[in-house]
Amino acid sequence: MKKRYALYAAAAVIALSLSSVPDLVFADAGHSKASKTGSPGKASDVSRTINVTMSDNFYEPESIAVKEGETVRFVVKNAGEFVHEFNIATAEMHKAHAPEMMMMVEHGVLEADRINREAAKKMQASMGHGLHDAPNSVLLEPGKTGEVIWTFPKKTELEFACNVPGHYESGMVGKIKLSH
Repeated sequence: MKKRYALYAAAAVIALSLSSVPDLVFADAGHSKASKTGSPGKASDVSRTINVTMSDNFYEPESIAVKEGETVRFVVKNAGEFVHEFNIATAEMHKAHAPEMMMMVEHGVLEADRINREAAKKMQASMGHGLHDAPNSVLLEPGKTGEVIWTFPKKTELEFACNVPGHYESGMVGKIKLSH
């Protein structure tokens, strides 16, 4: 009985600690973490559009150069056979986002080649996340296209990556080079 209680207590601690992951990964302009990664941009401020193609498991282009303070529209197409993500963050934030993405797989939200929207709604209702609707990322099924409009910060190390389990580790990550 004590062993079972200890397991439940450990599960509760893990669940509570993971509930803060979306705040770290998907900070908006009002949070202190947002200044480190930038903030959602306005369409009227876009200086240029960068097309990004996601394949299994790489991006084209492999790296992106932007100016500090620049607002860029990313048009992202999933040309692969699997679900992929385009997510702008720091390496630390991608690492913190990984458990949430794994939970999305475990709850049936992320399938190899599709996003189960009904399972996402259930996960959102029960856990507070699962819909994956953050302004710094887009999660796409094969053949789909999405958009991210982002204003970049000053002096930080950012990357774009796919955090679907196993994809980041297989090299689906690219550097964002900031210049003055």
